[in-house]
Amino acid sequence: MTAQTPNDPLTIALAALAATLCDERRARRFLDLTGIGTDELRRRAGEPQLLGALIAFLEAHEPDLVAVAEEIGIDPAALAAARRELEHIS
Repeated sequence: MTAQTPNDPLTIALAALAATLCDERRARRFLDLTGIGTDELRRRAGEPQLLGALIAFLEAHEPDLVAVAEEIGIDPAALAAARRELEHIS
């Protein structure tokens, strides 16, 4: 069963971050590709720029995008829409 996520782009992105970090393979790939360390990730977890980058990371590998969207209970297109909205906040 998936949770229902509100439509707020920050809330959606934070849920996507949590889902990403709960999957060891996906989390390691995100950290390796971005070069971000765990301490920096903790400090910047609520920043629209970082959250937008996370969603862009998911969009670059459709199976991850679909899996995370399913885990947080939204359509993959809603994740992409959240990224676009976050880009305007940054």
